[in-house]
Amino acid sequence: MPDVFHERATRHDAKPLVGVVHLPPLPGSPRARLAMEQIIERAVRDARAYAAGGASALIVENYGDAPFRKDSVEPYTIAAMAVVVAAVRSAVLLPVGVNVLRNDAVAALSIAAVTGASFIRVNVHTGALLTDQGIIEGRADETMRLRRALGASVEVWADLLVKHAVPLGPVTLDDAARDALYRGLADALVVTGRATGQPADPEAVRHLRALFPDVPIYVGSGVTPERVAAFLPAATGFIVGTWAKEGGDIEQPVSPARVEELARAIRAAQHESPADSPGRRA
Repeated sequence: MPDVFHERATRHDAKPLVGVVHLPPLPGSPRARLAMEQIIERAVRDARAYAAGGASALIVENYGDAPFRKDSVEPYTIAAMAVVVAAVRSAVLLPVGVNVLRNDAVAALSIAAVTGASFIRVNVHTGALLTDQGIIEGRADETMRLRRALGASVEVWADLLVKHAVPLGPVTLDDAARDALYRGLADALVVTGRATGQPADPEAVRHLRALFPDVPIYVGSGVTPERVAAFLPAATGFIVGTWAKEGGDIEQPVSPARVEELARAIRAAQHESPADSPGRRA
């Protein structure tokens, strides 16, 4: 359906760099200690740091809410995230996405629709995975019907065999991708390593690009300046969180200098790599 982000992104030569705005614990979560004003201030600070460093888009994520609900989060979490996403959208001119951890795509889509965000990220869009939250089942049927009901031009980015999870059966990456795209109707795919900060497999990204030449495919973990070249030209873009923080420490603020270094490395690697495969959105 919608191609809001990718129509905008492909107007530029550089591969998109998407920065994750990790929210501190929100009100009601086990480690909550900050007032909403402080949470908003931190989110806006990190969003502006990403923008100053040359990021192409942002994802706002309730990273601090561990241990995560495996599916539906409480109404107060949705309310808090909606307020933060709206503030981030007002503070920067970048497209903004939403990820409600661990897997509340309905909440993420609702927040995106009412705040004007461009896309959502869904850890388990189709299939079923064993995670530290238990067995998580995809709810693509609910997500896509809600998008239709709301008339929302919001993209759905689906993780494939997402980090911190294993499939319950013998599911290949190809199987997961086909299900997400053709049965779950996802707009983009995200490939990660086994855990936060661990690199994805460049060969897996190249393999998926050969199978799906027109589909946006993002590298979603372990992104560093030294690693980006291995994923080009196959990757559509990169999602960064941990490495962009000061000292590479996920608990620290985003460093504009590190974001700029990563954006520069992507441009340099893209310039040196062969021409991109044909494809409307790749």
